[in-house]
Amino acid sequence: MSPPDCPILDPLGMTLDQFRLAAAGLGLGPHQALHAYRRIFRENRPATTAGRLWAQANPGPIVHALEEQTPEGPTVKFLQQVSGVQSGTLSTRPGFDTLTVESVLIPMIGRLGKRSYTLCLSSQVGCAMGCTFCETAQMGLIRSLTAAEIVAQWFAATHLLDHAEARDIRNLVFMGMGEPMDNLDAVLQAIRVLCDSNGPALGASNITISTVGRIDGIRRLAEFTRELGFHRLGLAISINAPNDHIRSQIMPINRSSPMAELRDALLAYPMRSGGKFCFEYVLIPGVNDGPEHARQLADYLAPFGKWTRDTLPLGVLNLIPYNPRHRSPWPAPTEESVESFLAHLVELGVYAKRRRTKGRQMMGACGQLGARHIRSRRVVEPTSDGAPIR
Repeated sequence: MSPPDCPILDPLGMTLDQFRLAAAGLGLGPHQALHAYRRIFRENRPATTAGRLWAQANPGPIVHALEEQTPEGPTVKFLQQVSGVQSGTLSTRPGFDTLTVESVLIPMIGRLGKRSYTLCLSSQVGCAMGCTFCETAQMGLIRSLTAAEIVAQWFAATHLLDHAEARDIRNLVFMGMGEPMDNLDAVLQAIRVLCDSNGPALGASNITISTVGRIDGIRRLAEFTRELGFHRLGLAISINAPNDHIRSQIMPINRSSPMAELRDALLAYPMRSGGKFCFEYVLIPGVNDGPEHARQLADYLAPFGKWTRDTLPLGVLNLIPYNPRHRSPWPAPTEESVESFLAHLVELGVYAKRRRTKGRQMMGACGQLGARHIRSRRVVEPTSDGAPIR
């Protein structure tokens, strides 16, 4: 029987082995812990002993959800509550006592016509990287998420959203709010939980981490992929520029980690046989979308191999039409410019694909996640009579 003051275990940040160890401290056996762990992740049912609750998932509530229809189904952005900033100057400012993290469910139609979903996960509230094209970067970094808070996004999408039982979540991408390499300990622990065969039971090959190019993080991730069961983990790199001059202007990380050093780190990465890097390139009108930019980009990617009818290179370029942030200095690119740039790349032997835009109108597309009321730059809100508040 559980003692009267038995603490409640939250398994969202634990693998089964870790959960069993914690349960043993409450006097509970490994078989009992196994059933409780499976029941919580698979059925969202808490565990009890002799009528006493001792284990349950404790995700933050979904406070808002938006849907935007696409030809493949609804794209869903949901905001989930997490605890606020506990210390430092931000902890004393209004609006930081509770926070929300944004996640997006993206529909995909497979070759057999069946719909599945990719879940875009956040690793931080805000981001410290300062990329000028990204809405999240305008917030600055508020705080990093715990492993449990990261897994809670999967749990909410699976169990808490309306009609969640009908959504087949096949893939997870760490492409939401935050830079995963800035919170790598929590991200890797979350991946261990997400891949636990008695928990969410996702395969490492269905999970991708996206980075702006934190070389130290790439090297740490390389070590992680050498662990049993994680060698198929995906890696995406936000390149977004064909040369150091442009990249340093739109991505401050490039000033300390220039493109040549980033490429060297990737070429040393232990990519699995048949695996590929995903190079993400946000196409911004007037910034990185000219024919000369396509040529420079092709030259940069050449060491990863060129596409032919008989061979596939070590990397695939994912061309992403820019999704304007609030007060964006740039518009979205035209369809003609996107298709023209893609055609230039293909002619130059780059293995390139175009990412379909989903969720742009609800600020749920790539680069658009972020809470406006805590952006680092001041937002001037209109009054009811239309005059600005100053």
